[in-house]
Amino acid sequence: MVLSAAGQHLLRVSRPGAWGQHLLRVSRPGAWGHHLLRVSRPGAWGQHLLRGIGSVSTTAKGFQEKEIREKLQAFPGGSIDLVKQESGIAVLTVNNPARMNAFSGSMMVELEERVSQLEEWTEGKGLIVQGAAGTFCSGSDLNAVRAISNPQDGMKMCMFMQNVLTRLLRLPLLSVALVEGSALGGGAELTTACDFRLMVPGGMIRFVHKHMGLVPGWGGAARLVRIVGSQNALKMLGGALKVDPEMGLQIGLADGVLEGSLDGSGANALLEAEQWLGCYTTGPASVIRAIKNVVVSGRELPLEVALRTERDVFGTVWGGPANLQALASKAKHK
Repeated sequence: MVLSAAGQHLLRVSRPGAWGQHLLRVSRPGAWGHHLLRVSRPGAWGQHLLRGIGSVSTTAKGFQEKEIREKLQAFPGGSIDLVKQESGIAVLTVNNPARMNAFSGSMMVELEERVSQLEEWTEGKGLIVQGAAGTFCSGSDLNAVRAISNPQDGMKMCMFMQNVLTRLLRLPLLSVALVEGSALGGGAELTTACDFRLMVPGGMIRFVHKHMGLVPGWGGAARLVRIVGSQNALKMLGGALKVDPEMGLQIGLADGVLEGSLDGSGANALLEAEQWLGCYTTGPASVIRAIKNVVVSGRELPLEVALRTERDVFGTVWGGPANLQALASKAKHK
């Protein structure tokens, strides 16, 4: 059989080069996947998750997490604050108002630590991610960016943050980004690592990477395509569009618009966000967490594996306290 020039070209471009081999490597489950199995005690369904979802590996060629953590720690400033509430809803605050809540190096490391704490929080049901002082997050602190501007360190930082934000999205918690003020660059990427986005009037989400000669590197582009579709993602990235609440609702990036606070403190917006999220987290933690897990598997696993996962998760709640109580009270027909 003689291949046409077009066919030969297809063969060439379809062979996995360095990037393809890298994809094969990073799809292997890393430490977070094994951690997921431990904390959720999932049985067979967790095995499916671990095999099927994979992770952003921390052992890929050229990447040592300890090394990049040490480099990032050399650029301090700000904090990532976490408050776990009795309601089962936690509030995570990006706190660096002097830099418009930009991520310093130490804040990136601290975010990973907070995600680890949330992975261990078995009573949790929901998470609100917000910025301090009336603005969300302006991405990376340029002081840290300039110091690690060589390609090798930039790639390591990219892989570190991809891993952290992937774990954030896969938490067994229903998560919402509360966007007050601006979410720029890496801050816009952070909003996509939550299940929902709520915006306040005057809020804006903007992928400004093009103006920095970059593309998103923390997984934001891949997640954005899944949220708004490829055409809207191309417009947002290529045009560095300023997405306000109205446009956010129109393209499906925003899930609601809150009234917000009049004094700029953010207190009213946070209360509104808690009430909004509470509509979906009312009920036993075991059930809410199971709901998140089956949705994650449905989104990220092949259909047959997702079906097995759903069956196994179903087995963890069938005949459980919440199920038995509902049967006794005939809650289905209320």
